[in-house]
Amino acid sequence: MFRLPRRIQSQTGRFSRVDGIPYELPIHSESSPALMAGFTLDADKAAKLMPGNELHPFRLTRKKGVLLVTVIDYRVTDIGAYIEFSVAIACTHGPRRAPPLLPLLFQKKYGLGQYVYDLPVNTEVSVKGGKGIWGMPKHLGNLDFRITDGTVSSRYAEGGREAVRIEIERPKRAWLPLRAAGANYCAFRGMLMKSYIYFRGKLGFRLGRRAKAKLELGDHPRVQPLKELGVSQGALFTGFFPQTSGVLDDHFEAWFLSQPTLPAETYPEGLESVVNLGQGQNPMPPPGEAPALVADRSVAPEGELLTMEQELVEEVEHEEAELHRDERSREHEQGAHP
Repeated sequence: MFRLPRRIQSQTGRFSRVDGIPYELPIHSESSPALMAGFTLDADKAAKLMPGNELHPFRLTRKKGVLLVTVIDYRVTDIGAYIEFSVAIACTHGPRRAPPLLPLLFQKKYGLGQYVYDLPVNTEVSVKGGKGIWGMPKHLGNLDFRITDGTVSSRYAEGGREAVRIEIERPKRAWLPLRAAGANYCAFRGMLMKSYIYFRGKLGFRLGRRAKAKLELGDHPRVQPLKELGVSQGALFTGFFPQTSGVLDDHFEAWFLSQPTLPAETYPEGLESVVNLGQGQNPMPPPGEAPALVADRSVAPEGELLTMEQELVEEVEHEEAELHRDERSREHEQGAHP
């Protein structure tokens, strides 16, 4: 749960123009469906993808971390409609790695967030703003976002080569009202940049063996390092928001990325990658047609947390059933007393 920072609230109704891009404050989105899925990975291998020496994979156990795939179909924003496909590694920030699970309880102490490894979008202006201002690793890609009665899916390709495909089994209902905040860590201009997001919506979700999803990594060079991380075949969790609204904080933080010796080049890119971009809002075409993915119903994620996950599922279902019984009871009482 969260409350929007008072400073952001105080800016409501004001306007900014940054790098030529007009914004109405706060920077917000509305009516935007989103899918998400988490998969376990080898945390020690993931650590080798982290920039600098202050980011560390969040650990479920001593050896297991989490890969996060989040796709948002932004339909109402200051810079027009676009799709954003995030591939990230759950992480902590500090001089040393955190103990397993503890950052979930002490998020600020351990700087819990996600290191955004790849972030394709399908409009030019989104690249210009997201990368140029907040340092997000945005670049143009061919994306789609599909919602059917049984599944929610998205495909990401670039230059005619398949990169990532994700499909989840759509929960029957999005019933859980959720208000949450998150932190993104990104590398740009030789710096580690941290930005903050706040969002809300009604979530339908599945945990453990009930989380049906399939993740496919293609042959695009950008995603080849992900194939070395031991990503699980089964999902740890899946989620679907039919609609979200959100706020991207205009405040962000940055630290220099350091190496044992002087880097030969700016990591991973410098301002030259955005300085000549325009503000085009026309979306890139979606990837070429491909057969639908079939959710893997036979493979569960690593077994270490299945018992805990099953208990969480049963507890949530029990609470949901109690809520419905209370609602029916109130309706009966109202009907008995006109």
